[in-house]
Amino acid sequence: MGDYWRLTASELAAKLRGREVSAEEVARDALSRLEAANPAINAVVDHRSEEVLAEAREVDRRLGAGEDPGPLAGVPVTIKVNADQVGHATTNGLRIQRELIAKEDNPVVSNFRRAGAVVLGRTNTPAFSLRWFTRNALHGNTRNPRDPRLTPGGSSGGAAASLAAGIGALAHGTDIGGSVRYPAYACGVHGLRPTLGRIAAFNASSPERAIGAQLMAVSGPLARSIPDLRAALAALAAPDPRDPWWVPAPLEGPPLPKRAALCVRPEGLATHPAVEKALRAAALALQEAGWTVVETPCPPLREPAHLQALLWLAESRRSGNKAYQAENEAESLAVLAMMEARAPEAGEHGVADALTRRAGFLRQWNLFLERYPLVLLPVSAEPPFPDALDIESEASFERVIEAQLVQIGLPLMGLPALTVATSGASSAPMGVQLVAGRYREDLLLEAGAVIAPEPIAPVEPVTE
Repeated sequence: MGDYWRLTASELAAKLRGREVSAEEVARDALSRLEAANPAINAVVDHRSEEVLAEAREVDRRLGAGEDPGPLAGVPVTIKVNADQVGHATTNGLRIQRELIAKEDNPVVSNFRRAGAVVLGRTNTPAFSLRWFTRNALHGNTRNPRDPRLTPGGSSGGAAASLAAGIGALAHGTDIGGSVRYPAYACGVHGLRPTLGRIAAFNASSPERAIGAQLMAVSGPLARSIPDLRAALAALAAPDPRDPWWVPAPLEGPPLPKRAALCVRPEGLATHPAVEKALRAAALALQEAGWTVVETPCPPLREPAHLQALLWLAESRRSGNKAYQAENEAESLAVLAMMEARAPEAGEHGVADALTRRAGFLRQWNLFLERYPLVLLPVSAEPPFPDALDIESEASFERVIEAQLVQIGLPLMGLPALTVATSGASSAPMGVQLVAGRYREDLLLEAGAVIAPEPIAPVEPVTE
């Protein structure tokens, strides 16, 4: 094998286009890496080698015929188990969905394949994609390849862990409350939460999502380099009529002043010294690249976080939490109960009131972003948590939920955000979060490339 799994998606794509290697060779190498690294971390919970090789051979056939299979031709990617992929169960980490076999691809799968990518496997998520920890009764626990004592993050913990360990060159994740950004942070890779409407997504296997999820949940890529995120975003942002929220916005916007806001302690957040150190180092890198960085408070996040939780829980409460009761998984039931205790029921007009107030908070953020086109914030107030910290006690849960203020508050406004890993090869992951205006992922990627100019090398999983 050629150790192609060590390469970034951009490096692989160039070699494949130049016919230096075949897609089948890359796929076999990727499968070999999966078999070697996955037992230690349990990140990929469904893969079928013959399907992978068949997709790769089709890429080779098209290349041999002089066709263009797409910009990601032959690049191995992973898909989270909460997204439909034909012939596979959309489990979302649930025993009650183990037989929910998809009959058509989610747009993220379709668009990856349209770009020529090869789907290597499907990655783990906590039950209901509920937590910042990746454990469930169906697929088991996913471990952080850098340090198994730490959470791999959630809910896209399998995506981030597999990517960090060199299983696939790109990973798909979803984010309604940090589920791309936090796993990227915990596993030491980059993760992009795009603007609402940027990346089309739809699961034909499932009922229509409630309005809160429609407004706040997005799919986004994780990668080991900023150029790889740019390539993945371009592929995933292709149109798909199945998603009524998709917007045909250009991937590059007009030039804006290189002016950034540094918000170390948003709304009084007790930011850990290690997190503050990373933020200030990132701010210095931006300044050295010609950005003006001003330390200042940011617009509200606490009330948006409250409204986000209200909308998040409203639909489940409406059904009497039937799915949670049917799954009967102790950990997710405990987390749900603690979340509900913090977010009183919406009442007859609560959802409508929350949606009305959402407009005001988005207006405040839009005006702030007019002055500061880029905002530099913590990903979390703390370094990555010990695994399963949220279920140790109510006090531990409160510690987790407070540290994740930025993760929870931002999705209410539908703004794009980027986790930039800053820890390099260290076993102690660290990173920063960037926020920009709607459909200005290009600013995030431009600034991210300044903060993290070098690709992240995959790691050998650490075992206890």
